[in-house]
Amino acid sequence: MSYKETLLMPKTKFPMKGNLPNKEPERQQQWEEENMYERVQERTKGRPLFVLHDGPPYANGDIHMGHALNKILKDIIVRSKSTMGYHAPYVPGWDTHGLPIETALTKNKKVKRKEMSVAAFRQLCEDYAREQIDRQREQFKRLGVRGDWENPYITLTNEYEAQQINVFGEMAKKGYIYKGKKPVYWSPSSESALAEAEIEYHDKRSPSIYVAFSVKDGKNVLAGDEQFIIWTTTPWTIPANLAITVHPDYTYVVIEEGRQKYIVAEGLLETLKTELEWENPTVLKTIKGRELEQITAVHPLYDRESLIILGEHVTLDAGTGCVHTAPGHGEDDYIVGKQYGLDALCPVDDKGYFTKEAPGFEGLFYDEANKAITEKLEELGALLKLQFITHSYPHDWRTKKPVIFRATAQWFASIENFREDLLQEVRNVKWLPEWGETRLYNMVRDRGDWCISRQRAWGVPIPIFYGEDGEAIINDETIAHVSELFRQHGSNIWFEWETKELLPEGFASEHSPNGTFTREMDIMDVWFDSGSSHQAVLEEREDLVRPADIYLEGSDQYRGWFNSSLSTSVATTGKAPYKAIISHGFALDGKGRKMSKSVGNVVVPNKVMKQLGADILRLWVASVDYQADVRISDDILKQVAEVYRKLRNTFRFMLGNLNDFTPSTDRVAAEELPELERYMLIKLQELVNKVRKGYDDYQFASVYHDLHNFCTIEMSSFYMDIAKDTLYIEAADNKYRRAIQTVMYDTLTALVQLAAPIIPHTAEEVWDFIPETNADHVQLTDMPEHAAVSEDERRLSRKWDQVMAVRDDVLKALEKARNEKVIGKSLTAEIILYPDADWKSLLENAGDLAKLFIVSKAGIGGDKQTAPASAETFEHTAVEVRPAEGETCARCWTVSETVGNDEDHPDLCEKCAEIVKTHYSQV
Repeated sequence: MSYKETLLMPKTKFPMKGNLPNKEPERQQQWEEENMYERVQERTKGRPLFVLHDGPPYANGDIHMGHALNKILKDIIVRSKSTMGYHAPYVPGWDTHGLPIETALTKNKKVKRKEMSVAAFRQLCEDYAREQIDRQREQFKRLGVRGDWENPYITLTNEYEAQQINVFGEMAKKGYIYKGKKPVYWSPSSESALAEAEIEYHDKRSPSIYVAFSVKDGKNVLAGDEQFIIWTTTPWTIPANLAITVHPDYTYVVIEEGRQKYIVAEGLLETLKTELEWENPTVLKTIKGRELEQITAVHPLYDRESLIILGEHVTLDAGTGCVHTAPGHGEDDYIVGKQYGLDALCPVDDKGYFTKEAPGFEGLFYDEANKAITEKLEELGALLKLQFITHSYPHDWRTKKPVIFRATAQWFASIENFREDLLQEVRNVKWLPEWGETRLYNMVRDRGDWCISRQRAWGVPIPIFYGEDGEAIINDETIAHVSELFRQHGSNIWFEWETKELLPEGFASEHSPNGTFTREMDIMDVWFDSGSSHQAVLEEREDLVRPADIYLEGSDQYRGWFNSSLSTSVATTGKAPYKAIISHGFALDGKGRKMSKSVGNVVVPNKVMKQLGADILRLWVASVDYQADVRISDDILKQVAEVYRKLRNTFRFMLGNLNDFTPSTDRVAAEELPELERYMLIKLQELVNKVRKGYDDYQFASVYHDLHNFCTIEMSSFYMDIAKDTLYIEAADNKYRRAIQTVMYDTLTALVQLAAPIIPHTAEEVWDFIPETNADHVQLTDMPEHAAVSEDERRLSRKWDQVMAVRDDVLKALEKARNEKVIGKSLTAEIILYPDADWKSLLENAGDLAKLFIVSKAGIGGDKQTAPASAETFEHTAVEVRPAEGETCARCWTVSETVGNDEDHPDLCEKCAEIVKTHYSQV
C-alpha cells in the first residue's frame, strides 16, 4: 500500500506563476466584453455618491511613471469606495489645448502653420489630440484602471467649451475680468504670455552690473554732482528704465570715493566697499529715502530723465538699495510706476527682439543685447562693474527656455476682488498631506491677478467683441449666444465665421452705431480650460456632482489645477469645487534622482507591465509613501514582485486545501469552532478593520503592509504551518479538518476582497477558483464589514496572544537544539514546558500542544523553578527539548511509541493506522 495516496494533499489548478504580462490583457478583455464598469455602477446605484474628479493629463505622448502613479492611486480609491458602501463613478479626462500640440505639429510633423488658415491648423491640432487620447487611453486601461473610458471628458469637445464660456461669462459679469497693459511672464520661444503655473525655475548664467545714473535735478536735497548706483542682472532692461526706486524709511548716504560722489543705502555700504573695491569712501551726507522723492537723474543711454520714486518693495538683501525700475519689465516696477504715472515702456517685441523704442539696439534679441548694452554703458563711463553670476531664473515649462517680464495688453482675472473668499475656502477643504493647506493658502494670498489670455491658435477663444470705438463688449446675451454656438458647432467657428455671424441676430450696441464689430483673437490660458472642469464635467454630467469629494494630483498642481479650479469655482459659485485635496510626490529613480532620458534612468510603465505585469506596478504604488517623492527601480520592483509571490503562494495554498470543501455542506458553525480557529477569525476581523481604515484614510502603504504581514506571518508562518498536519493526515470529513477549511475559506474570501482594489487582476483570478462565491466577479462584491471585537473575543485573543508568545519561545528552543544536533526536524522532538504558575492553566487549555508546536510530543512539567538545567529559559516559561522516543510513522512523520502496534500497518502510528483502515481500505 502507498500511504502517500491516503494523504489529502493540496490540489488546485490555480498556477504558481502569475504570468501577468500575458494573462492581464485577457482579463481586461473579459471585463470589457462584460461591460464591467457599467455593471459595477448598476450594482452600487442608490448608494451615497462618491466622486473623485480626474485631473486631466495632457494628451501628448506615452504615459510616464508619474501618470501611472496618479492613475493607479485614483483607481485604488474608486475601487475601494465602490466595495465599501458608495456609488463611485470614475470619469477620466484629457487636457487637449495648448502649445505642446502646436509644437508637435510644426516641429515633429513639419506642418507649415503659416501656409494655412487658423481654422485648418486648429483642425489638425484636434485630430492629433484625439490620436494621443486613443493612445494614452489604451495604456491607462492596461494599468487596470476601471472607468468610463468610452465617455471621457475632453476639453476640446463642444459641450466642454460651451460650459467654459459660461464660466468666463459669469466671472466677467461679476467684474472679475478686465483688460490691461501690464508686465506678464512672456515666453519669446512660445511667443505668448504665460501664467505662473507655466513657469519653472532653472539655473541661468547672467551678467551682473552696477550702473551709475548722474543726478540732473537735486531739488535742493542733493548738490547735483552725485550719481545713484543701481544693480541689475538684466542689462537688456536698461533701455526701458524710467525710474530709480528707493525705500522711504531707509537711510541713504552720499559718499565720496576718489573724485566721484555716489548715493547708496547706508545698510549696504560695507558690502559695496568690497564689491566695487572702494579703498576709503567718505560719508558726506545721510538722507532719508523719502527726501529723495522726485529728484531726477539722467538715463545713462538716452537723453531722458529717470525719476527717483519711493517703493516698499526695496530691500537690503542685495544690490545698492537704489532699484533700477522699468515698469514695462517687472511687476513691482509696474505697480510702483503706476503710482507716479509712468508708462509701461516695453521696447521688446513678441519674439524677444528690440524695437525702435530702444535706439541703438533695434533688431537685437534681448539676451544677445546684454553684451551690446553693457559695452555701451562702459563706453559712456556709466558701468562701474561687470561680473557673471549663476542664479535661479524663470523658464517656460514647455520649451525649457528663459522667459521675460514684458508689458503687453492682456486679459486678466482679478484675484484681488475675491481673494478673501478663496482663502476661506482653502480653510474649509480637507488636505492630505496637511501642509497642502498652508502651501495653497500662501499661493492664493500672495498671487497677483491671473493673466488668462494667450497669443496662440490652439485653444478656446476669449468670447469678447469690440465696438467701433474699441470698447470690449461682453454681456449675458453675447455669452449665452456664443456658448450655444460652441455647443452646436464647436469653437472653430470663431475663426471660420464672420464676426456678425457670431453675434445674436439683430445685436446692437452703443459702441457700434454703424453696426460694425470685431472680435478678440487671443485664446484662453489652458489652466482656465482645465480649471473650468467643475462646471464643464461635474455640473454637465448627470452621474457626477459638484463639489467633488476628492481631487488627487501631483504636488505641482498646487500652482496648477488645484489653484485654477479653486479660482474659477469660487469666482462663479462662491465655493471650492472639491471637499478634499490629496497630493502625491514625483516618481524618481532608485537613487532618488529625477528621471531623464539623457541620464538613462527612466522607468517606463509599459515596459514594466510587459516584463512583470500591471499588478506588480500597482502593488508598488500601494507600497510607497506616495505623499512624498517615491523611488522606483528594477531592484525595488524585484522586492515588490517577491511580496507578490508570497501573497500568491498564500492564496494558492488555501485554494489547494479547499479543493474538497463545499461551503454549503461542509462549513462548521462558528460556535462549534475550536479556540484556535476562533482566534484566527478574530485576527482576520482585526485585519479587516485595519485595512478598511487604511482605505478610508488613503493610507495604502498600511494596507499593503497589513495584508503582507497577515499572509506571511499570521497565515504562512503560523496557522497554515500548524494546519498542514490536520489537513493532510486526517480523514476528509474530520470535524477539526472541516473547521480549519471553514476558517481558510472565510480568510481567503476576505483577503481577496481586501486586496482587489490594489491587485484586481490577481484577485479576479483567485476568485474564479473559490467555491460557491456570491458573485461571478470579486469587484461585484463588497469588502467584509467593519465589526467591533466583543469582550469575549478580546479575552480569547489575549489568551492566544500569550500562547503565541510561548510558541515563539518554543521555536527558538527548537532552533537551538537543531543547531546543537540534539534533534533533526522539529517532528523528531519532544518538548516539556515549565511555565510560570499563572501561565500553566493557559497552556493546559490550549489544546494539542504537539500540533501547535509541530513536534511529536509535548507536555507540561512543573513550573520554571523546577526546570532542568538543560532547558532554555524565557520570560514566562522554560523549554526542554529532547529527542522523541519511538519510531517515525511512515504516513504522518511523527515519532511515536505506537508505531508497529497495528499488525496490518506496522509502519504506522495507531492514529494513522485507524484512519487508513477506516477510510482507505481499498487503497
